[in-house]
Amino acid sequence: MKTSIIPRPNPINQIDENFRIHSAVALLGPRQCGKTTLARVIAQKEPTTFFDLENPVDLQRLSAPMQALKDIEGLVVIDEVQKKPELFELLRVLIDRPDHTARYLLLGSASLDLIKGVSESLAGRIGFVELSGFQLSEIGFSQKDRLWMRGGLPRSVLADEETDSILWRNNYIRTFLERDIPQLGINIPSETLRRFWIMVSHYHANIWNASEIARSLGTSENTTRRYLDILAGSYMVRILPPWFENIKKRQVKSPKIYIRDSGLFHSLLQISDQQALFGHPKIGASWEGFALEQIITIFGSKNAYFWGTHAGAELDLLLMINGKRHGFDFKFSDAPGTSRSMHIAIDNLQLEHLWVIYPGSQSYPLTEKITALPLEDSGAIQ
Repeated sequence: MKTSIIPRPNPINQIDENFRIHSAVALLGPRQCGKTTLARVIAQKEPTTFFDLENPVDLQRLSAPMQALKDIEGLVVIDEVQKKPELFELLRVLIDRPDHTARYLLLGSASLDLIKGVSESLAGRIGFVELSGFQLSEIGFSQKDRLWMRGGLPRSVLADEETDSILWRNNYIRTFLERDIPQLGINIPSETLRRFWIMVSHYHANIWNASEIARSLGTSENTTRRYLDILAGSYMVRILPPWFENIKKRQVKSPKIYIRDSGLFHSLLQISDQQALFGHPKIGASWEGFALEQIITIFGSKNAYFWGTHAGAELDLLLMINGKRHGFDFKFSDAPGTSRSMHIAIDNLQLEHLWVIYPGSQSYPLTEKITALPLEDSGAIQ
């Protein structure tokens, strides 16, 4: 696959929409997911001043940030902004000036909640756009198996050889643990967090069980929750909250957890290639996590939930689409059918429709309200 710049119109459009309302936009996502490349594409449209806080020269330029920023016009891009959190308070001052004309695009590898003291600094003045790795719609549906196996991080999925992709992901995990986490001011031994991350990978697509993981790790439930929040805040893990419905059934109240990038999930479980994946007991969970991330990227994560009852009924994903409830189940199957759980979810949640997302190529109805749908056709859902 060629390594030329792959167009990513959806996040660019989201950034443009947010700039129509705000003077600052934060583009957030995991490291190496393409934020800097996207910012350079946007910068080609207008005069731009670029600061990369991993560059010692740019750090020195911002040693007196008010002097460096106060007279700049046009677009200002600040990459890896979480390395200098004091900038958020300064940007509030600059944005509130009556004569300010600059716009600020802030690139970050950690959620603002994870950066101490900045979550309220730009309240009402900043828009947020989340960027993940490449999606099927961006690299082409013919690359589905490659994207699933390697994940969406550009240097992994675009590597010439499978061995290069594996090596890059292993180094990525090591760098994240040994450099990126400490740079956020989080003091956790890298091996401890690695053990926790691997444990979480074994719970991928399952209900979060803090007590069980705490016992395995030899620590408290509060500590394991803090570790989980760190991985979620740095876009490594998705915490999918439960949906509660006023029905006469005991419902699951703990979230489900997913390793967000399928390639990193496979590396954490030491799944080296597609043959190993197809023989692994976690293949169904792997498909569920991969397909779920694709669906959430299409429709957004603000109203994304899962639903389950203690009697065993479950819905993998509940989304509000055009004001109506749609359900999603993810099945690694050549020809999925219906289940009792699906019918219970439709009745209890009053779903508009339930979509069974599978890796095949043909869409077909299962009932009036249930359709088996190939992943690549999911963007057509209305």
